[in-house]
Amino acid sequence: MALRLVADFDLGKDVLPWLRAQRAVSEASEAGSGGADVLENDYESLRVLNVERNGNIIYTYKDDKGNVIFGLYDCQTRQNELLYTFEKDLQVFSCSVNSERTLLAASLVQSTKERKRNELQPGSKCLTLLVEIHPVNNVKVLKAVDSYIWVQFLYPHVESHPLPENHLLLISEEKYIEQLRIHVAQEDGNRVVIKNSGHLPRDRIAEDFVWAQWDMSEQRLYYIDLKVKKLVHGHSFFFFFLTKILIFLETGSCSLAEAGVQLVNFGCDYHQDREKLSKHLTLCVFTNRTGSLCVCYSPKCASWEQITYSVFYIHKGHSKTFTTSLENVGSHVTKGITFLNLDYYVAVYLPGHFFHLLNVQHPDLICHSLFLTGNNEMIDMLPHCPLQSLSGSLVLDCCSGKLYRALLSQSSLLQLLQNTRLDCEKMAALHCALYCGQGTRFLEGQIIQWISENVSACHSFDLIQEFIIASSYWSVYSETSNMDKLLPHSSVLTWNTEIPGITLVTEDIALPFMKVLNFKGYWEKLNSNLEYVKYAKPHFHYNNIVVRREWHNLISEEKTGKRRSTAYVRTILDNAIKVISNLEARNLGPRLTPLLQEEDSHQRLLMGLMVSELKDHFLRHLQGVEKKKIEQMVLDYISKLLDLICHILETSWRKHNLHSCILHFNSRGSAAEFAVFHIMTRILEATKSLFLPLPPGFHTLHTILGVHCLPLHNLLHCIDSGVLLLTETAVVRLMKDLDNTEKNEKLKFSIILRLPPLIGQKICRLWDHPMSSNIISRNHVTRLLQNYKKQPRNSMIDKSSFSVEFLPLNYFIEILTDIESSNQALYPFEGHDNVDAEFVEEAALKHTTMLLGL
Repeated sequence: MALRLVADFDLGKDVLPWLRAQRAVSEASEAGSGGADVLENDYESLRVLNVERNGNIIYTYKDDKGNVIFGLYDCQTRQNELLYTFEKDLQVFSCSVNSERTLLAASLVQSTKERKRNELQPGSKCLTLLVEIHPVNNVKVLKAVDSYIWVQFLYPHVESHPLPENHLLLISEEKYIEQLRIHVAQEDGNRVVIKNSGHLPRDRIAEDFVWAQWDMSEQRLYYIDLKVKKLVHGHSFFFFFLTKILIFLETGSCSLAEAGVQLVNFGCDYHQDREKLSKHLTLCVFTNRTGSLCVCYSPKCASWEQITYSVFYIHKGHSKTFTTSLENVGSHVTKGITFLNLDYYVAVYLPGHFFHLLNVQHPDLICHSLFLTGNNEMIDMLPHCPLQSLSGSLVLDCCSGKLYRALLSQSSLLQLLQNTRLDCEKMAALHCALYCGQGTRFLEGQIIQWISENVSACHSFDLIQEFIIASSYWSVYSETSNMDKLLPHSSVLTWNTEIPGITLVTEDIALPFMKVLNFKGYWEKLNSNLEYVKYAKPHFHYNNIVVRREWHNLISEEKTGKRRSTAYVRTILDNAIKVISNLEARNLGPRLTPLLQEEDSHQRLLMGLMVSELKDHFLRHLQGVEKKKIEQMVLDYISKLLDLICHILETSWRKHNLHSCILHFNSRGSAAEFAVFHIMTRILEATKSLFLPLPPGFHTLHTILGVHCLPLHNLLHCIDSGVLLLTETAVVRLMKDLDNTEKNEKLKFSIILRLPPLIGQKICRLWDHPMSSNIISRNHVTRLLQNYKKQPRNSMIDKSSFSVEFLPLNYFIEILTDIESSNQALYPFEGHDNVDAEFVEEAALKHTTMLLGL
């Protein structure tokens, strides 16, 4: 299944053996096996009460005498500890312990019998107690009422030394929240006692609230207040200061009022009527370290035939409301949908019906989120029991007493990518898998292997292009918190295709008003996200528009011979050298393909320009980041782009078992070579629209394979349409490798005609053929005559100086000779001073002879 639950804690495995060992020690003197039988009865009452910020788990059970026992499982040491024992027949429904494990707060329900004889507070249904447990000492009654009270200690974010003041939240069924400040002192060594226990300062946090959620990891409280309708308040509890955030939210307060008080993540609540709550709305707030803030909301369901749920992406300034119809609805659908926080994703699912994996960081396009219906076998593998989503991808199953870590399964996502027929599912599975792997070579290798065999599998987007952009993004994502705003994570900008089984409505929402004393940590990132939504229009995502324009300018200057300052070009080419060096440092083994071994100045210019432009882009928007770090991020990103292209090509090369002998033109193409040529063509298409650089040597290899595999007319069409780009290295090799048969002469001549003039002149000198001489002569004459001004001349021609008496040619050669003598330095051919009027005369005569068939 796409969602994998890994058990971090299991009552049956982590607590029960310890209880057995404890019982064995205490009953060592007793004979028989009665102790074990009692222990199994104890296990029936064994259950989890709470998970604290540090990951420690509080549980409770009753012994054979009915005494209530509190225990703690330390997730770091993986050891159990007995905290406290109430020698009374009470029912516990809420408990919390402070970070130093010196105070324990608990709320218990008294039976009618116990109410009459309880000396602590007779007659009250619910007792909320504060106990000194280091060592066990005084017990203070905080509340004695007929309504339920939930308790929660606040934890410091830095647990360096014990604090003199502890903070305790009391959440009442009577719709108010209080914060108690408890001062403690050490006496007689390590003994911790409460100071002024008769009067504990209290602050009223909220009144008339109907819903509240506790974030144990970040110590945040969210609640809905009926007095201020359609608002969610969030209090972040740090020691010594308090912050607030107001979130505008369409919650439908009437539904909340009807349901009574709803609490989320205040321990394991066995007393809230889940069947009743499932008929009303479901609401939870999720955050992550990138500064995202999502409010997930499912309204009251009139029937189970259709499910509607909304996700408010507060950090993006919009909400999305999803509606899906359920098939084969039975009476067993009573629990409602479940929302799970998976950090970068939010999972929404109804066991046996649907599973929706929502991309929190990039929610704009629905294709980046994965939606699976009940027809998919992966749905049936999801747990059917109600789960509580805690912070940090932790999931608590109160029924079984297990604490899981919810992870996305790479293997299942890869399997889905390979097997699904829908483009939207391929897109979402690809992004989910890359998020899981975050640039790991093994995962990339598996995806590339599949792409090389299914390069045409997607019709709505370019699979190679999407993989290159997304994988490169994840390779540098962790370098800075703002990377999602600066680099594209996808090549797809719009998605108009419907997702089967679900409808979507997107709406803009008002951004929250934040009143925060100090923007640090999460609040700083959230504020940055909100500022980006307000002011970043258009968005800051990098593109190669400027690089494209500058590259075309440089190529045009090269063709005309009017290139700008050599220092500027040298700097660009130096950038390319840094990229290639960085790329080679990543790859420890030898490469199978002949890439990165030639100059290919055009690709090096493109590489160097991208380095300059991307570095400027980062410097503009990454304030406070060192210049060296930015330069390295740029090199890493562009190196990754090139490395992925090399990896795709090498995978195909290895699969088809090609050898270096194909690098010569005098061999015939095979089916394997055609397959690699096809992959290279698709890579070229993928990079061309985004104007991404290719590894030097790519075009040469592509041309060689094209000559091997394509008929001449197809080859020339590919050259003319820009599918094949002729490099000097490829054409030089072609001229040397192929002999002058009629077929090869036609190929060579067709190639030379399509070369830029400067390269064409160089290549002609490598081909000892009348046709090349003719071309050289034409170019020489063109250069000589382009600035020629006719002068009065003597009509008499010295015929003795010519080998053939042909007056038009004799007259023309004499003109050329005069021009050459008057300007010896005009348009010289480097290393070919023998190209002169005499050479032109000889070439003209040979050409005429050929035309006349003599």
